[in-house]
Amino acid sequence: MRFSGAMRAGALAIAFSLVSLSAHAESLRSALASAYSNNPNILSALLDVKSTAEGIALAKSGKLPSIGISGSAGFDWTAGGPSGSSISESYRLGASYNQTLFDNFKTEAQIEQARALTELSKYSLRNAEQNVLLSVVQAYFSVIRDTQLVQLRADNMAFFEAQVGSAEDRLRLGEGTKIDVSQARARQAQAVASYKAAIASLQTSQASFERWVGHKPKSLSGDFNFGKLLPGSIDSAIQSAENRHPALLSARAAIRVAQAGSDAANAAFGPTLNLIGSLCAVGCFGDSSVGGMSGSVNLSLSIPIYAGGALGASIRKANIEQIKSEVDALAARDQIRESVISSWSSLQNATTQIESAQSAVESGQLVVDGTIQERDVGQKTTLDVLNAQAELTTAREGLITARSSKMIAAFALLAASGRLSAEDLSLDVTIHSADGYIAKVEDVWQELRALDD
Repeated sequence: MRFSGAMRAGALAIAFSLVSLSAHAESLRSALASAYSNNPNILSALLDVKSTAEGIALAKSGKLPSIGISGSAGFDWTAGGPSGSSISESYRLGASYNQTLFDNFKTEAQIEQARALTELSKYSLRNAEQNVLLSVVQAYFSVIRDTQLVQLRADNMAFFEAQVGSAEDRLRLGEGTKIDVSQARARQAQAVASYKAAIASLQTSQASFERWVGHKPKSLSGDFNFGKLLPGSIDSAIQSAENRHPALLSARAAIRVAQAGSDAANAAFGPTLNLIGSLCAVGCFGDSSVGGMSGSVNLSLSIPIYAGGALGASIRKANIEQIKSEVDALAARDQIRESVISSWSSLQNATTQIESAQSAVESGQLVVDGTIQERDVGQKTTLDVLNAQAELTTAREGLITARSSKMIAAFALLAASGRLSAEDLSLDVTIHSADGYIAKVEDVWQELRALDD
């Protein structure tokens, strides 16, 4: 069944309505900046850093004094007893002090572990940033690719519709056959199906764009100036990844966490010395009407001898976790090297594919034009024209896909080498950092004030 001109216009209107057009195109930098500022994945990772930083204050509290004030008030009465009736009131007010003076450096190890965990969470924030920005790039160029494919397949659908009309006209003039008409209609049906598939892919890409960027795509532009960001060789890319990739830095921080955990487990075998003090200011002698104060200061020493195997198990577990962290770091290094090499190869392959596709498109267009002319003079058949157009469409789609793949591969190489960040890309945003919050948490007396971050 032939598409009418009105139906074609309606189909194209639907295709273009899938991409919200505006007076100003949305650049990739703008999309990246919007995602960096608003994406919940990055904000969640930032909050995780702050939450983890509180572990430093918790660990430091192990060697700091614990001071409290306690008070009580009572009312006692008796009636009809051996001593007759009586009414009495009692009040008591006191203070307590408790501090660990020495615990075989267990608290120091726990503080180091908390700091290492905070550093690990900072690298996790950077890793989340890279993943989000790379996802934005993938969604951005997917929208561009699918929009171009929708346009290309709409044009292809119109071409095959024209071939159906031409075949029917030739049949009426006795210059064609019903087979030519059937072949043209079959190709037209395939073109319609491909067009609808392109519409569906574009809708999916738009949904992905909105998920990562936070709003629907406007008219997008595929230009991006990398400057000197991209590594010049695979060796420099690998070296950059080993020095800067947040996943590898996280693995190294995890080793510090495990080492500190092992130190803390070993320190549990040592002695613990506590300073315990108390002060009574009111009601110290059982009668609140009697004045005077009382107090005490004591040193308490404890040495573990046997804990049912818990101490030994803690040490063995900590040692195993330390070895595991080192093995995990080796696995992370190998995975990152593989990612760098894969991204580098994908970028080189995409560049080659673009050159090949451009040549195929140029020659394919000449073949289609020439085949149509030969068909009109009886030297070629309608099937030859249909095949030539199908090959040209495949070449054009390959060129569109290769251009998109090249840009995505370039950003994937930046991510693999640890250089895909808002700071490296010079995005116009406020860089997310929890350093100020961590500095406040490190203030041992911060409990007496409110954090304003």
